Amino acid sequence: MTTILLVEDDPLQASLMMSLLERRFAHVRRATDAAEALCLIEQPKFSEELGLVISAHRTLGIGGPAFVAELHERMPALPVVVLGAPREARGLYASEHVAFITRPLVVEEILALARQMIPHNTNAAA
Repeated sequence: MTTILLVEDDPLQASLMMSLLERRFAHVRRATDAAEALCLIEQPKFSEELGLVISAHRTLGIGGPAFVAELHERMPALPVVVLGAPREARGLYASEHVAFITRPLVVEEILALARQMIPHNTNAAA
């Protein structure tokens, strides 16, 4: 089963996003910040099942570009959706496995991009 990791520090935003993602995907997990997400990735079983990370451009602790760079050091081909990155900041992300969604966030756009980026899309709910 493929897991989506949502990295979101705001409890209300996280709750809304989790609810939306769980309607379409069987396995969604939340990390409250970049450090927690990186700790999860260190767990072999979790990292084997991880298929997509969705994170804001601004994360607690390390910023979005540094967080994605750390992710890709450990898992180079892991797809990441970055929410809310201004166009001028996109050049800070040095990976072909990163997609961007600008604000205001549109739920259907996030869900469609998630479906597109997850390898083999084996965990979409019926």
